[in-house]
Amino acid sequence: MNRGINGLNIFSGHKMKAQFLDYLEDSIRRFKLRMFAYCIMDNHYHLILENSTGKLSDFFRHLNGQYGMYYRKITGGKGYVFESRFKSTLIQDESYLMMSLGYALLNPVRAKIVQNFEEYLWSSGDGYFSDKAPGNLDVDFVNELFGSKRALFDFLLSLSGNDIPTRETRYGEVLGNPGYVDEALLRCDRRKQEYGDGMRRIDDRFFEPAEKILWEFERKIGFKIEDIDVDTWQGKRMRGELLVRLKDLGGFRYSEISKLPSFENYRLTSMAKLYKDTKRRLSKNLANKVTK
Repeated sequence: MNRGINGLNIFSGHKMKAQFLDYLEDSIRRFKLRMFAYCIMDNHYHLILENSTGKLSDFFRHLNGQYGMYYRKITGGKGYVFESRFKSTLIQDESYLMMSLGYALLNPVRAKIVQNFEEYLWSSGDGYFSDKAPGNLDVDFVNELFGSKRALFDFLLSLSGNDIPTRETRYGEVLGNPGYVDEALLRCDRRKQEYGDGMRRIDDRFFEPAEKILWEFERKIGFKIEDIDVDTWQGKRMRGELLVRLKDLGGFRYSEISKLPSFENYRLTSMAKLYKDTKRRLSKNLANKVTK
């Protein structure tokens, strides 16, 4: 999220909000991030994004810069338009994502601008379970999270208070349980010790939780990971792809991965070979797609 400098109403009026929304849609396309929700208020905005390309900072630099120049052109004056680069909160998993979605969409309701979140023109509230969503909004993911429009409404009605339970860490705010925060920081420190600051990307300070990785992989294959038949050729390939996701996206060690059903009784040395072979196969498949 970000807000106007000194709380200034930098999005006052429909014209200003519409222009910001145009810049937002352009920035999403340009930097190829996944967007699950947005809400533009008079003096601030909320976005819920997945940093799918590792270009979050570039995205906000472009978005805030474009709108800042537009705002100064319209209103005159000099100096900063936004109070900061942006304020971000790391979200642990789908449950906390649902909570964050509710918080963003209920902003205009809490401000007593509308009674129903769907009525607000400058949020993604009316885009779910409808044909009104802009093409750059990942409504399918959100629709699957809630399952139905009724469930979405009931969930938002169940939320109370103005705040979500974020926790401050030395890397910024995190929305998740204390155990997840501690584990994320532990993995960060472990990677720092193993590779050093010179080999760490700025956007690689946190890994994705195992629950998210497993949930998304099960969506991809269509069934639970414990039902993977590792005695078949197809099952072995699935196990390899899951291993790559857990290593690359979650930063898990082989000893941690070995506790999962598909990897029980699997030797750590064999796991390392499976990882390398699968990475090679996936890279080859990608190269073949590009050349076609």
